[in-house]
Amino acid sequence: MKKLSIIGALLLTACVTINIYFPAAAAEKAADQIIQDIQQTTDSSQKPQSDLQSLKIVFYRLIDGVLNVVIAPAHAQQADLSIDSPEIRRLTASMQSRFLSLKPFYDAGYVGIGSDGLLVVRNASAVPLRDRTQVNRLVAAENADRNQLYQAIANANGQPNWFAQIKSTFAARWVSNAQSGWWYQMPNGSWRQK
Repeated sequence: MKKLSIIGALLLTACVTINIYFPAAAAEKAADQIIQDIQQTTDSSQKPQSDLQSLKIVFYRLIDGVLNVVIAPAHAQQADLSIDSPEIRRLTASMQSRFLSLKPFYDAGYVGIGSDGLLVVRNASAVPLRDRTQVNRLVAAENADRNQLYQAIANANGQPNWFAQIKSTFAARWVSNAQSGWWYQMPNGSWRQK
């Protein structure tokens, strides 16, 4: 009996539980990168960098590279979140191509970012009749892609149960990356303009 209890105690202490924590900081960084890529437009009003500015950037990068060779940089081990898979690339490309069609509706205030990070038609009767079908179609397609994107990121990281955490992270980052004048919904349901 005593021998059995010792073996039992050893077996209990030998059990190892591996907890995989959701990498919140990495998720925020990944969300920002994806959102900024999606919302990137080719705006002709942006001024190109001058030759002097380009030379300065090259010079500073060169100095940084030399210093990194001479002085080994110390890096803390950070959790990483993979955002590269064929499905993620397909979904972000779809969302990026849709963004130019959605942007005028964001700008006009017809479409806002819901508290869950999905798009919402804020006031359907305010949308001009000729645009209502298009707005509803764009919002539905965007929301479907957003949900699929969150699941694809969770799957790409081998953690399909991270869907809710990824969706929550993206909800906050959609608002943070919203352009001035866009509307977003507070958790209590009220709307604010950025």
